[in-house]
Amino acid sequence: MSWWKGAGRWVACACRLIARQYNQRANCEQPFHLRKVLLLEKTSRYDFERQRYKYASLSEEDLRNLLASRGSNYEGLLDRHNVHSGNTLHVEHSLRTNGVEVRKVQRQDYCEDDVHWADAVISAGGDGTFLLAASKVCDSKKLVFGINTDPERSEGHLCLPVQFTHNFPLAIHKLRSGNFRHQLRKRIDVQLTETSSVSPLDLHMEQLTQAQTQWTQTSLSAEERPVPAHFQQIPSSALNEVFIGESLSSRASYYEISIDEGPWEKQKSSGINICTGSGSTAWSYNVNKVTKETVEDVLKLAELDGDPTQTACLVEKVTEKFCASLIFDPEEVIMQYSVREPIVNRVYSCTRPRGFAHRVSVRSRCWDACLVLDGAISFEFNDGAVATLVLNPNNALRTLNLRE
Repeated sequence: MSWWKGAGRWVACACRLIARQYNQRANCEQPFHLRKVLLLEKTSRYDFERQRYKYASLSEEDLRNLLASRGSNYEGLLDRHNVHSGNTLHVEHSLRTNGVEVRKVQRQDYCEDDVHWADAVISAGGDGTFLLAASKVCDSKKLVFGINTDPERSEGHLCLPVQFTHNFPLAIHKLRSGNFRHQLRKRIDVQLTETSSVSPLDLHMEQLTQAQTQWTQTSLSAEERPVPAHFQQIPSSALNEVFIGESLSSRASYYEISIDEGPWEKQKSSGINICTGSGSTAWSYNVNKVTKETVEDVLKLAELDGDPTQTACLVEKVTEKFCASLIFDPEEVIMQYSVREPIVNRVYSCTRPRGFAHRVSVRSRCWDACLVLDGAISFEFNDGAVATLVLNPNNALRTLNLRE
C-alpha cells in the first residue's frame, strides 16, 4: 500500500512538472528585439495649464495664483507632473541604454508617420494615453504597450503591471528572452451611413485629424453627395467602447436597435454602451456593477436575511460573482452592450438591457446625438443615421502580456 502511495505521489509530481513546462512554453514567444520605439508621452495637467496660457506669458507665481483662484492646487499638479516625468525619463533612458532608437512625441504631435517608423509604440501615461496610442495603429503586427507613469493616481488596466514602471529594464529583458505573450485585443469597427453634416471631432485635440477631414468634406454639391443608404467605414476603431446617445446628458436618447440582425426594437434611454473585452473593466463595468448594499436590500426583500453572519457571506459572494461576470477576455470575438437607464412603458420596451452580441445595429431618432469611440472621437449621429458595429479579428491590436 505504501508503495502505491509513493508511486501515486511521484506520478502527481511528474504531472505537475509537465504541466508547468507546458504552460511556460505556452506563455513564451519568439524573442522580440526593440530597435525603433515611438514613446508617446501624455500631457500632464500641469503641462495642459501651461499650454492653456502660453500666450499670456505667465510666470510660475502667476500660474500658482491663477490656479488657486479656481481652487486648484499648484504644488499638487507640479508634484504629479514630476512623478510622471521621472518615470517617463526612466523608460526612455532604459531604452537608449539598451541600444534602442527612441522618438519621443507629445499628444499634439502624434501622427501615423511616427507609427510607421517604429517597430513598437509605447505609451507613457495612463489608460487614456494608451487608447490614444492605439487609435493610430492600424497594423495588427505592430506591438503596442503602455507604462503607467503615475500608478498612485491611475489604475492603468491597459498598461503593464506597476512593477515595470520602476524597473523597465526587466520588461526589455523579458522581450529579448521571449518570456512574454502577445495579446491580440479585439477592436470594434463601425460602419456609418453618410449624411450631409457628419463632423467627426477629436475630443482631446478639439480638431479633426487629417484622415477624418478628408472623409468629411462638406463642400460637395447635392448631386455629388452619397445617398443616406450608403455605408462608410469610420477611419478609426474602438479598443474600449462605443457610446451612442444624445450629446446633452439630461435629454433622453430615442433610437431603434437590432442585436445580431434580429428584429428592431424602439427604445428610449440614457444611451447605449457597446464594449470589447478590453473595455469590460472600464465604463461598461461601472454602468452594470452592483454594490453590496443593493444585494443586501434584494435579499431582505426576498426574506433571506436570516443569520447575520451567513447573510454577510452570501452578500459578499453574490456581489463578487455578479461583478466578475461582467468582465471578459480582451481576445474574445464578442461585444457586450448595455442600455443605460432604459425607459419602459406602453410605447417603449427594452427586452434585454444588457447582453453579448457579434453585431449591433442602431438607427438614430435623436436630435443632437453623437457616436463616440473610446471617449475621444465623436461623430454626429442624428435622425436617420444608421451605425453597424462589429468586431474584425483582422483589426486586432497586438499588445503585451508580461504578467507572471
